[in-house]
Amino acid sequence: MTDVVERRKRGQEKAGGLAETIRTVVYAVLIALVVRTFAVEPFNIPSGSMIPTLLVGDYLFVSKYSYGYSKHSFPFSLGFFSGRILGHMPDRGDVAVFKYPGDQGQGPNRTDYIKRIVGLPGDTIQVTEGILQINGKPVERAKVGDYVQGGGGAYRTGTLYNEVLPNGRRHEIVETTDNGQSDNTPKFLVPPDHFFMMGDNRDDSLDSRTALQLSGGQAAQLGWYVPAENLVGRAEFIFFSHDPSAASWFEPWKWPQAIRFSRFFMAIH
Repeated sequence: MTDVVERRKRGQEKAGGLAETIRTVVYAVLIALVVRTFAVEPFNIPSGSMIPTLLVGDYLFVSKYSYGYSKHSFPFSLGFFSGRILGHMPDRGDVAVFKYPGDQGQGPNRTDYIKRIVGLPGDTIQVTEGILQINGKPVERAKVGDYVQGGGGAYRTGTLYNEVLPNGRRHEIVETTDNGQSDNTPKFLVPPDHFFMMGDNRDDSLDSRTALQLSGGQAAQLGWYVPAENLVGRAEFIFFSHDPSAASWFEPWKWPQAIRFSRFFMAIH
């Protein structure tokens, strides 16, 4: 009889321990979802369109509260409302994550992009011989020096500039030429509640200067703007960085040398 009681106790203790483990996991997942939705979310950089500010292999935190919340603040854009709540106007020069308003063959607003906000609602934006023009005035651009983009055995040279926006925000950009496809554009008038985005790697960036690839077989249109609702958050700082061209997943002995320790906790300007 005593053995039966002891076995029953052990079974109850195991069941209780399993239930406690499940509760702990559920609580952890819920906390992570709340933090991801309302506070910060990690993102990684898969392309070089924001060189030199962001490099391929950078991992960064994006603040979700900076611009308020929309349905795109939630995982898989599952917020069941339109527009923004607790909305805040972005500053010109912010590096922002947003949902791309195109996506050929997938429907709009599925892919996360990261670019710099250069045009606010009502602005007139144009690029002339590589120089950004905002409301008819050229943006100050000072040469810093040569820039070499490398990775995977391929190297490209460019020129590094310091660009100063009308509100005094400074950041670096890279130009390989001032006569490329996106270096001379028509004038774009930014609609209300929309923003004009550009990559800091000016000759290698799919941004608001380029054609919007529309889904459903519609013809592409030159130039596109990001609705305020599509803003996901503002890029704040890099928490980890590695050079994916320096080591693959199958070369663990090379991982230490691929880590860019100097970029850890670097603020994004």
